[in-house]
Amino acid sequence: MTTPFLRTAIAALACTAALVIAVPAHAEMKQMKAELSGSNEVPPNDRKASGSVEVTYDTASKEVSWSGTYQNLSGPAVAAHFHAGEPGRNGGVAVPIFSGASGKSPFTGSATLTDAQARDLMAGKWYVNIHTAAHNAGEIRGQVK
Repeated sequence: MTTPFLRTAIAALACTAALVIAVPAHAEMKQMKAELSGSNEVPPNDRKASGSVEVTYDTASKEVSWSGTYQNLSGPAVAAHFHAGEPGRNGGVAVPIFSGASGKSPFTGSATLTDAQARDLMAGKWYVNIHTAAHNAGEIRGQVK
């Protein structure tokens, strides 16, 4: 024989379990892209180099992954980064993409973001910058959209 309290507790547990199972997860895979050119640099340059980076962001795990290519740089790429910055403004490095000899095209990678980084990425406040020895501040750049 069960007490009214126990019956109520069991019913509440069953309802909670049904609700947890019925509520879908709100995780999404967001697809973004950055088109890189010298004209996007701040200040702009007239280099003929170009590139693109495909970005995927998992809203549940906060993992960002990327794959990209570049061509026609003035010399070997020495580094690439995601920077925090709105269009037309320079910003600090948010996530390294590559540095040194690992900077061959094509390139891939992934990282887990902080809450602040995730907010900036989703708000369009990140750009990709590829650096060369001749253009240490960045030869080509593209806003992640």
